[in-house]
Amino acid sequence: MFSQTPFIIAELSGNHDQDFELAKAMVYAAADAGVDAIKLQTYTPDTMTLDVRHGEFMVSEDDSLWRGHNLYDLYAKASTPWEWHKPLFELAESLGLVAFSSPFDLSAVAFLESLEVPLYKIASFEMTDIPLIQAVARTGKPIIMSTGMATFEEIEEAVATIRAIGDNPLTLLKCTSTYPAKIADSNLVTMADLAARTGCQVGLSDHTQGLGAAVAATALGATVIEKHFVLDRSAGGVDAAFSMEPVEMKAMVEACRAAKQALGSVTYGGSDAEQAAKKYRRSIYVATDLPAGTVLNETHLQIIRPSFGLAPKHWSDVLGKTLSVDAQKGQPLAWDMMA
Repeated sequence: MFSQTPFIIAELSGNHDQDFELAKAMVYAAADAGVDAIKLQTYTPDTMTLDVRHGEFMVSEDDSLWRGHNLYDLYAKASTPWEWHKPLFELAESLGLVAFSSPFDLSAVAFLESLEVPLYKIASFEMTDIPLIQAVARTGKPIIMSTGMATFEEIEEAVATIRAIGDNPLTLLKCTSTYPAKIADSNLVTMADLAARTGCQVGLSDHTQGLGAAVAATALGATVIEKHFVLDRSAGGVDAAFSMEPVEMKAMVEACRAAKQALGSVTYGGSDAEQAAKKYRRSIYVATDLPAGTVLNETHLQIIRPSFGLAPKHWSDVLGKTLSVDAQKGQPLAWDMMA
């Protein structure tokens, strides 16, 4: 499904601050950082919520980055204008990146289909939107789906919905749907259980600060890593607090690539590169000049480096043996030197 794993996605979200030139600069910077893909979010405030300014339409959680904001205004600020999608996708593709988006309603799916996106992302909060999932599945294209706060039963229902329609390649992302997320809440070992129980590839949509969770997820078998991206965190942006700047993203990409490479394969006996180093193991050497006929004892021999003599495991076997030849200090002990 992916050209390499982990497949690393820079999520632009609303960090472009409604500035098209800034959005383009983010695409260039993401490519320079070495990611595999950029992802947008496709919605309007009217497809996300109602323009109501009281009660549950206000963000009220004390620990929220967006406390006190009206949902409609927040989505208006964070949305990516639909007319930007095509030029941003074309720019990303010209830089060798995969470009796609998360649709948030059926009209967004139809729009993205008109742009011939190569795959889709289902956001964690939309995991229970079965009509949306059905529409995405009907495209026949690969799907990446964040699981967020979903129960396993909800995940099962979403996976079954997709599989009832087609054989879309499906990757499920472990995701902690708090912003920013505490690294202690990542629970990355869930990925292996999720893969075993669903038969899907797994990965991480990471809202923590730093690269630790992404590298750990790679080591645990993640095939996709998604991370929010910003040019300058101090300049703000709706998701800036848990987004990576270009230098940080580059460091994460390199660390994840290294972690993947370090996994290697089950290997015993050392790698090819280690074989030459075996000569620096210990072995049994003659420790002093000895004439033929000497009955060997602990004062005559020593277990030292390098390894051209008999292996140390033969120490008790050679003690009491009689030398059949003269031996010099520094000579590796061999069986044919003894009677």
